[in-house]
This record gives sequence, C-alpha cells and structure tokens, in this order.
Amino acid sequence: MSSACVPTHQESLGLARATTAKAGTGADRAQRPATPPRGRFPVAGADLSASVAVFLIALPLSLGIALATGAPLQAGLVAAAVGGLVAGRLGGCPLQVSGPAAGLTVVTADLIHRYGWRATCGITVLAGLAQLGLGCLRVARTALAVSPAVVHGMLAGIGVTIAVAQLHIVLGGTPQSSVLANVRALPAQLANLHPASVAMSALTLALLFGWPRIPGRAGRPLRTVPAALAAVAGATATASLTGLALPLVDLPSWSSHALAGLPEGPALGLVAAVLTTTLVCSVQSLLGAVAVDKLVAGRTGPQSRLGRSDLDRELLGQGAANIVSGALGGLPVAGVAVRSSANVRSGAVSRNSTMLHGVLVVAAALLMVPVLDLIPLASLAALVMAVGIQMVSLHHIRTVTRHREVLVYAVTTLGVVLIGVLEGVLLGVAVAVAVALRRLARTRITHEEKGGVHHVHVGGQLTFLAVPRLSRVLHLVPQGAHAVVELEGSFMDHAAYESLRDWRRAHTARGGSAELTGCRVGVRAPEYGHAPQHRHRTEPHTGHGPEPHTDHGPGPRAGHGHEPRAGLALRLGKPAGAGHELARGISEFQRDTAPLVRAELARLAREGQRPSQLFLTCADSRLVTSMITSSGPGDLFVVRNVGNLVPLPGDENGDDSVAAAIEYAVDVLRVRSITVCGHSGCGAMQALLGSGSGGAATPLGRWLRHGLPSLARLADEGRPGARLAGRAPADTAERLCLTNVVQQLEHLRAHDSVARALAAGELELHGMYFHVGEAQAYLLSRGGADAEEGVFQGVPGTEELPSPA
Repeated sequence: MSSACVPTHQESLGLARATTAKAGTGADRAQRPATPPRGRFPVAGADLSASVAVFLIALPLSLGIALATGAPLQAGLVAAAVGGLVAGRLGGCPLQVSGPAAGLTVVTADLIHRYGWRATCGITVLAGLAQLGLGCLRVARTALAVSPAVVHGMLAGIGVTIAVAQLHIVLGGTPQSSVLANVRALPAQLANLHPASVAMSALTLALLFGWPRIPGRAGRPLRTVPAALAAVAGATATASLTGLALPLVDLPSWSSHALAGLPEGPALGLVAAVLTTTLVCSVQSLLGAVAVDKLVAGRTGPQSRLGRSDLDRELLGQGAANIVSGALGGLPVAGVAVRSSANVRSGAVSRNSTMLHGVLVVAAALLMVPVLDLIPLASLAALVMAVGIQMVSLHHIRTVTRHREVLVYAVTTLGVVLIGVLEGVLLGVAVAVAVALRRLARTRITHEEKGGVHHVHVGGQLTFLAVPRLSRVLHLVPQGAHAVVELEGSFMDHAAYESLRDWRRAHTARGGSAELTGCRVGVRAPEYGHAPQHRHRTEPHTGHGPEPHTDHGPGPRAGHGHEPRAGLALRLGKPAGAGHELARGISEFQRDTAPLVRAELARLAREGQRPSQLFLTCADSRLVTSMITSSGPGDLFVVRNVGNLVPLPGDENGDDSVAAAIEYAVDVLRVRSITVCGHSGCGAMQALLGSGSGGAATPLGRWLRHGLPSLARLADEGRPGARLAGRAPADTAERLCLTNVVQQLEHLRAHDSVARALAAGELELHGMYFHVGEAQAYLLSRGGADAEEGVFQGVPGTEELPSPA
C-alpha cells in the first residue's frame, strides 16, 4: 500500500473557514463515502436520503411557483423533473438542485400575460439556446462581475412583487397584472376576505415558521420533515377533514398537457423577453453554484470528492435543461438555493442525489395526482408569499449598507418592482457604474505644515482627473523645504505618476527633498538617486497592463479574500530602516485592514478562540499559513518550530512547549484535525543532513535531534521511501522533507491526548508538503493501515472562484 499526496485547493473568500481534505488515518477512511463497486446499484446511501429530502421540499414549491406565475400547475412538476435529470446530469455543479425558482416567477408571469403559455415555453427554449451559446463562449465568470448590490436588489424586487401578488390569493382573491395594481386593489380585497382561504393560509404560515422550532425530544424526529412539506400537508389534511369550500389544485390529464409553441409578437419585445429570461436564469444559477461550493467546503463530516464547480459547464447544463423544459411545456429552470442547501446539508456526495430527486418528481407527477388535487391553492400561495418575503434579506441590506451601495440596491429594487426585471437590472448596473466612477474620480488632497515639514495627503485613487488639483497643492510647498507626500489610495495612473515625478525632480533641483509614502505602485528607484538595497519593483504600475513581478510573495488581505496585494508601499528618497518599515506596516494595517476585520476580531474577543484545526509547521518565513490554507483569524491554532518537529513524549531532549500545545489543542480547544506541514528547501532538514547526528550541543543542535528518526527512516533501505509522483525528488534534502512529514505524524500518535482522540474517532491527522518555488501544496493520504510512505501524487490546482457577495 502507499501514501499519496494530492494538492489542496481552497476557496479564497475573505475570512472563510479553511477546510482540509479528509485524508491520512484509518479513522478517516472509515468516514469516507465508499466508492460503489462496479456492477451494483451505483448510488450511495447519503445520496438516496438527500434526494428524498430535496424531493419533499421541491414538490410543494414547484406547484406553488407554477400557481404564482399563472402557468399550468403541471408545468412546475415538469421543470422540477427536468432540472433534476438534465441539469443534474450535465451541469458543472453536481450538488446544485435546479428547477422552477422563485426568482423567475415575475419574469414568467409577465411573459404569460403578454404572449400566452405556449409562446412562453418557446421563449424558454430560446433562452436555453442563448445559455448554450454563452457557455460555449466561456463567459460564465463574467456574469459574476455584476455588482452584488444589483443582484440582491433584483432578488428583493422580485420578492416584493411575489409577496404582494400572492397576498391576494391568501386573502381569497385574484392577483392583478402589476405591483401597483395589486397595491391599489388591496383595500377592496381586505374588505372582501374569504375566511376559509385566510384560515388555511394562516395555518400554513404558522406551520412553516413554527415547525423548525418544535421543542423537546419529541420534536427532534419531527424537525427532520421539511417545514414546507409539513405546512402544506397540515393545511391539506385540515381542509379535507373540515370540508371547507376552497379552491384546490386541479392537475389535468397529461394527455391534454400543452407543449411549446412558436412565440409571436414584435421582434424587439421577444428579444427582450429572451434576454431577460437568460439573464435571470444564468445569474441565479451561477451565484447558486458558487454558494454551493462554499457550503460543501464548510460542512463537517464525510466530504464528497467533487472539485469546485465548472461554471461554464453549469451554464451549458442549465441551457440544456431550459431547452428540454420549455419543449415539454415546463417553467424556466434555474439553480434553486433552498433545495441546493438542503441537498448539501443532507450529506449528498454526488450528482446522483439531484438526479434521483428528479426521478421522484416524475413518479409523484404520474402516481400522486389524486393526493396533489387535495392541496388548497391558498396554502401554496402562502408558501410562495413566505419565500418572496425571505428574498428581501436583512443580511443583504446590512451588507450593501456597510459597503455604501444602498443607492444601487434601492434603485434596482424599485426598478424591478415598478418597471420590470430587465429594466430594473439595467438601471441598477448604470447606477453602480456611476457610483464606481464617482469614487474613482473623488480624490481628497490636503496640505499642512508640521514642524517645518510640509505634508501633502492624497486620499482616494490618483487619476488624471485629480492632476490639476494635485499640481496646485504641490506648488504650495516652498522651495528648499522638506515635503512628505502621503498616498492613501491603491491606484495611480500614468498621468498622476508623471506629474509627481516631474514635481519631485523640480523640487529637489531647487534644494528641497521629497518623500513619497503609502503608495501601492512601484517606481524606478535608481531614477531618484537613492536606490534601496532590495527593490520590490523595477517598473511602475501605471494602470496600463498587468502589474510587474514582486520579489516577495503576496500576503493575505483580510476582507478581500486571500489575494495578492495590489502593490507594495514604497518610500522615495532615503531608504527607511527595519524599524521604520515595521511602523509603516503597522500603519497600513491600522488604516487599510483593521476597519475590515474589526467586527470579526471583536466577535472572536467575545467568544474566545474556537479553531477546528491544529496546524504544525516550520518557522520558515516563506511559509505563510493563512495564505496557503485560505484561513482567517480564529481558523487555525498554529504551532511553528524549526523543522516542523514533534518531539516524542519523554524524550531526554524533549520540548514541553510543543507537547503542551498539542494537549491544549486536543483536550481544551477540541480541534478536529492536526496537520503537520513540511516544505521544500527546509534549512533544518539541510542542517540535519549536514551534521548526521543532530548537530553540536547547542540549543539548535539539541532541537534537531528530534529529526534523527526521520534521518534513520530515510536511510532504511527496507523502506520504499517517499517521493513525488511524476518526478523523482530533486535531491536528498527533498526526500528527507517528505519523509519527515510521515515520521512526525507517527510521533503525534505517541502523545496520549492524540491517541485517545484518535481512538474515539474525534480527531484526524493530516500530512502536508508545500513546495515553495512552485507555490504548490500536497496532502498526504493513506492507502491502508500498514501503509508506509510511498508516492506523493500531485494533481493540478484549480482557479479560484469569485465570491457572489
């Protein structure tokens, strides 16, 4: 048997929780979903149970959404079945569940009102073809560039429209064709209530919101039933037993089911209809796929072996589903957040769960018609109205408020409500662009004198629009004076760069001196006469093309995901010392990063640290643990030492600090995993190879003796030795680095706290190797209980996905 080391790929999303792949121990292997043997029913038990849970949610919601759009009720079942079978099989996000979505309700209702049902089906087919074209053009990631405020505003506007329309059915009436008409008709509707409809709607809402909160031990098994199913079933049973006179679901015979027809009408209107349907379906599905990736990465327990979603393939799968659904007389199809989250939380591990849910919908549509015909329409309307209300998310409102995008959100919401979905989205995009341009053009430039030093402070982005004001302020600095120009923004275009350079040349030529601080762009250091010993950049980044290479690896920036910094701060003139650099770095943190992480750190200060992982790695300065694990404050309990060594308990040269950290992490913090991470070019391993015996009787030499078992393991000719797949280790030092990871994992198992947690199945051990020069991480996995070190297999990493919010 052999060990395997596979590269990790984590989603960078700000302060996202880092997740480590399940690999490394026998306890691990017991938790992994078993690969189904060939020739047998290829569906894992987790997929089967998840498909049932999703089906129970999808059935009432599909009928309710069909009711809300004014389409035949069977169209909702067709779309749910096609979404599960076609999008589930062909899509690029295996765990996303597609079907009729609340976000499409307003669009579809408007199309039915304008063109009729069969023409709407034809428009759905055309929208599917458009999605196929977009998928072939590989523009899926471009769709994610839409401002989150626009997306949230679109969903909120759709939610308001749905809620107002369904309120009329809840009260026993009929909705009007627009939001304003529904609002104007509401007083008359309230004066003519239908008591039975109101009672069934109230019962449905009470069960919907109260079911997940049933207390006590008896409520635990009841809470496993989806609230939507419990609400509709409860209202249906009550209506049947009491004999109330209510409008009920009426599913006609499938033989009379209407299929798609050719849409007729003005060409411009039809093009707008297709574009609107394509836009809403695509954006909702793509954002849903990214959200599903986050859910999969964040869940505990058995993990699926699925990689991150292929967004272009997801767009192709959604397009194929819309073509089939429209052709068969179904509603438009998109990824549905409620069903997808239920699928992930139910433990689904493959696309089989999504497809099985589609099979169950088909079975229900064919075999359960008599039961479905007993459902009161008021109950479905109440269910959809609750979904519409929940689409106006307070969390989204707080988010856009924090990012000063309330105007974009409000304009988009009102535009969708008052004008239409496509018009509202276009209006929101226009406002978002205007806000971005205003922020780009808004630059604050001030001048003050302190102790004979003239300080020019520039806040905001420094573009050509601000050059006239910058020149006026710079010329307020007297000849021969010392000036400090503080740049607070993260971008400087070429015009501003030239203006600063020319002013400094002229100022220094007249006997003055100038210092530029806080700038996130590079300059030619030799051009100013005082070149620092280590230039971070050799060319200026002036907004024309990509940024130049930096000598130092990028570090994480909290609040913006773990992405490379836009540039390094630079000081022109006399280079600053190390202490000055430290103060500058702290100043940058206080100015740029602290406001973004203050709320999160305040929460951690209140709640205390609750990391899920102990990460034991080398003290090498090139290993930035937060960067290579995409982790944030509170995620990892990190222990660093020279050589990532774990002394054996009771060793004469033992170091209780490492043992104490392990005991504290396992017994007090209750971490669920421990990772030992080695790296290429490790100085400790090179020193160990050079000394051969752990070195002299110095503190470093005594410490390196804990690596002697790794050296002995490497020299043992009876062992196959650790190596990387695809190539031999670069040298003996790299072989030792790989072997050392395996050896230190054995040392970990010798610690009492680790052994107890492993025996109880409460802890996992992971090995990791990071190649610094290639920026490539590998995870160690075991092939069997008696596996020795073997092949460290590597697979290509994946590109990071943008966050939808």
